[in-house]
Amino acid sequence: MRYSLFSIITAAFMLVSTKLCMASELVIATVNNSHMIEMQKLSTQFEQLHSDITLKWVTMEEGVLRQRVTTDIATKGGQFDVMTIGMYEAPIWGAKGWLNELTFDADYDVEDIIPAIRDGLSDNGKLYAAPFYGESSILMYRKDLADAAGVSFDYRPTWQSVAKAAAAMHDPTNGVYGICLRGKPGWGDNMAFLSTLVNTFGGQWFDMNWKPQLTSPAWQQAVYFYVDIMTKYGPPGSTANSFNELLALTSEGKCAMWIDASIAASFVSNPDQSKVADKMAFVQSPTAKTPKGANWLWSWALAIPNSSKNAEAAKKFISWATSKQYIQHVGNTLGWGHVPTGTRQSTYAIDAFISQSKYAQAELDAINSANPSDSTLNPSPYKGVQFAAIPEFQAIGIAVGQLMAEALAGDKTVEEALAQAQRQADRFMRRARYY
Repeated sequence: MRYSLFSIITAAFMLVSTKLCMASELVIATVNNSHMIEMQKLSTQFEQLHSDITLKWVTMEEGVLRQRVTTDIATKGGQFDVMTIGMYEAPIWGAKGWLNELTFDADYDVEDIIPAIRDGLSDNGKLYAAPFYGESSILMYRKDLADAAGVSFDYRPTWQSVAKAAAAMHDPTNGVYGICLRGKPGWGDNMAFLSTLVNTFGGQWFDMNWKPQLTSPAWQQAVYFYVDIMTKYGPPGSTANSFNELLALTSEGKCAMWIDASIAASFVSNPDQSKVADKMAFVQSPTAKTPKGANWLWSWALAIPNSSKNAEAAKKFISWATSKQYIQHVGNTLGWGHVPTGTRQSTYAIDAFISQSKYAQAELDAINSANPSDSTLNPSPYKGVQFAAIPEFQAIGIAVGQLMAEALAGDKTVEEALAQAQRQADRFMRRARYY
């Protein structure tokens, strides 16, 4: 049988067109931090393994990401096939039926995921987001400055000792600030840190009747302490500083101490990213009245909204990006200081990782010590360490965060800011008929 050149070209064109039509484009919404940017660069390996799947990245600052994905999933907008969300959103959205349940084959080894992280991304035993990295909060400090100032740190220091250390190491004339803490307003920005401070001072967001507690003595003591220590020993313009800004300051050697996400330890101790990598040391987050809730628990995780039309392809990507094999790939390709930590128990059994990561034990201890079901001195009706796992918290946290930033800036007194925060929180809770 003979074929014309035209018919051969037509058939070839149709074959290519069919393959292109069958290809899936995954739109991935993610946060603009180093680990996620590295994942984006390494994802060419995934596309080589899955030639029928292409990836489109939408990378945003943390606060913008939260707004975009929340709006999209609540309205079933369908803009994204993979969303980067956290331990606040995953169980709430999963329970509402907004996310696809994630199930994986045996090779993926779900049981290897650190239990506290896995549980925090689940609802009723169903996993709704797979952790890309996990974190608690720890204290990172410049040991050279501490030694020069005659300062030493217990493995679990007190806030009283930290305040003394901040005073001793504060040297703004030479561009070094005694302590760096989040000040940028937002429920996942300044309130992530402030919630842990309130916890360890003996406070909580709500009592057992869901009444806000923002004017309690513990809240007043914690916020007074925060404003005081930051005014005396923090960098100028702190109300603009969240994770990325403080990471930059610390990596430049400008922060004598920084209390923040444990994932930052991998960056500030990496000589490719930090000028003071060889000078950094790590201990647990400080405590005041109680160790409960002194350090947070969080994971940036990947989830599939039920509005995605490419759920199977999205699951393949998530399986690749959150696997043990991916961690090995990062270690072998970029170096063990670059691996996303805090998700898998097996990571902390890798000799190459442990030998190059002097923060590893402090990070794992912090993660294992955080208990979202028991994070306050007195009983609370909610789960969560640095947040309350209820739908209304996001709006409450944003409103309160703005007021705390105004107190830090000196635009309001602590009493004024907390009184207004209490009124706003009470209004949200009444509107939602909690009481």
